[in-house]
Amino acid sequence: MDKRVLAATFAYNEGTKIKQTVSRFPKERDYDVLVMDDGSTDGSIKALEEFNVRILHNETNQGIGSAMKRVFRFALDEGYDILVIMAGNNKDDPEEIPRLLEPILYQGYDFVQGSRYLAGGGYGNMPFYRTVATRIMHPVIFSLAVGKRVTESTNGFRAFKVSILQDERVHWRQDWLDRYELEPYLMYKAIKLGYKHTEVPVTKIYPPHHLSYTKMKPITGWWSMLRPVIFLGLGLKQ
Repeated sequence: MDKRVLAATFAYNEGTKIKQTVSRFPKERDYDVLVMDDGSTDGSIKALEEFNVRILHNETNQGIGSAMKRVFRFALDEGYDILVIMAGNNKDDPEEIPRLLEPILYQGYDFVQGSRYLAGGGYGNMPFYRTVATRIMHPVIFSLAVGKRVTESTNGFRAFKVSILQDERVHWRQDWLDRYELEPYLMYKAIKLGYKHTEVPVTKIYPPHHLSYTKMKPITGWWSMLRPVIFLGLGLKQ
């Protein structure tokens, strides 16, 4: 591989889940791994010292969007060509990263979205309301807004060329993108600006409820995911 690839995962008080996530990365790999710690206070990050990964820390919790912006800056500053984003609560499978990279490395794509709803993908331990929201509601609204049918618009497991972040039309540094807004925002902009986008099947198995399977609140979290599509579609934001 002649491209520099960074796989970044994110953690905020994930307990044992972030160690489980990092332990699933293959020891022999041709990409670097970065853990972005967004102000964890539970001691979970210290358990990662035995692994060959880079760790960045926020002193306090800033929100997933803000943490992702720091990773974006790191990828740009360090000269990476491709960035892979994945969850730190052990619901994404690092062994599937090559699926995300292949269309970029060999087929000329710029942005590859992982989809649990394509043939060959899968999901588990999801409540019914979340299945409806991620499989029907958000993708339908998103597809109408961008003028292209997508099966996944909320899944953070994806890969894209870092050069997209250098496009002056992609205003990813805006303050209103500090929480869950940034992920749908970036995909929306990539598609609307004509970057070559595709989907590949991935799995997404949520951890058991007693391990806190998600930190997203049903109403405020979903509005955070939806409002970039509405604001951009109506021309209220750039």
